[in-house]
Amino acid sequence: MTTEIDKVAAADEPQPRPSVTKKLGPTDGRSSEGGVLHVFSHGMLILWALMVGVPLLWVLWSSFKTSNGILTDPWGLPTSLHFENWSNAWNKANMGQYFINTIIVVGGSVVGTMVLGSMAAYVLARFTFPGNRLIYYAFVAGMSFPVFMLVIPLFFVLRDFPGSSLLATYQGLILVYIAYSLPFTIFFMTAFFRTLPTTVAEAALIDGASHSRTFFQVMLPMAKPGLISIGIFNFLGQWNQYLLPMVLNQQEDKYVLTQGLAMIALQQGYENDWGALMAGMMIAMLPVLIVYVIFQRQVQSGLTAGALK
Repeated sequence: MTTEIDKVAAADEPQPRPSVTKKLGPTDGRSSEGGVLHVFSHGMLILWALMVGVPLLWVLWSSFKTSNGILTDPWGLPTSLHFENWSNAWNKANMGQYFINTIIVVGGSVVGTMVLGSMAAYVLARFTFPGNRLIYYAFVAGMSFPVFMLVIPLFFVLRDFPGSSLLATYQGLILVYIAYSLPFTIFFMTAFFRTLPTTVAEAALIDGASHSRTFFQVMLPMAKPGLISIGIFNFLGQWNQYLLPMVLNQQEDKYVLTQGLAMIALQQGYENDWGALMAGMMIAMLPVLIVYVIFQRQVQSGLTAGALK
């Protein structure tokens, strides 16, 4: 007859665990496919990085070589650093003036695009009125027009502008850049404003804020990630724009960087200063690279903010 002590001792003894047979789930058989896809995607990214990075590095080290060194040994590293290429590009090739012109045009156009585009996008995203969708789709349709189809009408519009011609002027080029960049800006910012909470704007209106104050002091700061993202895209597109200034800006002292680089490349057949051309290309690329390196996290967060919300 078992006593109470025996029962307690039997209960304290470890019990054998039942064997568990692992069953393969429906996704276990796809692990090999996922590994292949993982390797393939990383391989394509490495290939793309090489295709972009190698030409950039080649231009960088060629900007410190002589013209003879570039032609005789194009892939060789410079034996000595020729910083005079950069000074020749900035002064003799007039890249300094072209750089200032580009800063003026791109700075004015980016600010104008962001102000007008964000205001129009906010109205289209937050207010319901007759023709709302028609106006929105009209802006979206503007993204489908190739710039080649617009240069001739734009030329005559600027030439025959009431008051005075806007051809070969900062104002004319800024207005054209703004009109060219507005469709994508409104398309992007409209989708972004729709993801923002409406309760904050409603609370501001209840507290007595006007619609303009609500937009500038409440909604616009909340849309900062989207503004930075679309601002970077506009900056890149307008900084590298070549066709529009080539047609609408034929005055040499108003040339932007892309026109200046084309002029330097055209003159190489006579002056043979390839080092200055490479230095000029780096002068044109460095601001874009610096801006992206500084704001890359904001660009990524702005592109994913709408999806996460």
